[in-house]
Amino acid sequence: MSDGTKYPPVLDACCGSKIMWFDKQDPRAVYVDKRCESHHMKPDKSYPSGCRIVVDPDHVADFTALPFPSDVFALVVFDPPHLRRERALGCLTKKYGVLNGDWRDMLRKGFAECFRVLRPEGTLVFKWSETEVPVRDVLALTPEKPLFGHKSGKQSKTHWIAFLKPNPKADRMANEKGEKE
Repeated sequence: MSDGTKYPPVLDACCGSKIMWFDKQDPRAVYVDKRCESHHMKPDKSYPSGCRIVVDPDHVADFTALPFPSDVFALVVFDPPHLRRERALGCLTKKYGVLNGDWRDMLRKGFAECFRVLRPEGTLVFKWSETEVPVRDVLALTPEKPLFGHKSGKQSKTHWIAFLKPNPKADRMANEKGEKE
């Protein structure tokens, strides 16, 4: 399905301050976040010189209700907030946002939306920092099976996990071919 609009091949479904991007204006991607804001943070233990945080997405929208048709992106990056807080106060929560309310339902809907807008045989790159919620608890929120992953960070608490969206048409054709042989 398509609404006739030409989209870049990559979607960052909750871009925050685009901290992982080499080029924060990369034209191959469309950036989404439910926030559009800027903060000047005073120096603290993590940022002794202070910092400026800018959340400036192309589209202001929640990752649980993405404003795109189904099956349009070749690659979706899903790096949702991972800290449970009622509101964002410090540098980390201002950069990434917060999980509040029914966060399990929020993440379940987020996975579903990311897979909805991903093309068949497209790749979802999921990033999760296991500081408060174990990655196994988060992966249990999607029926999709991960392909592979990698732990990183000083304490190996950040998980990068790749998924491949199934292609029901190709799977059906492979099954039919196998039955004929």
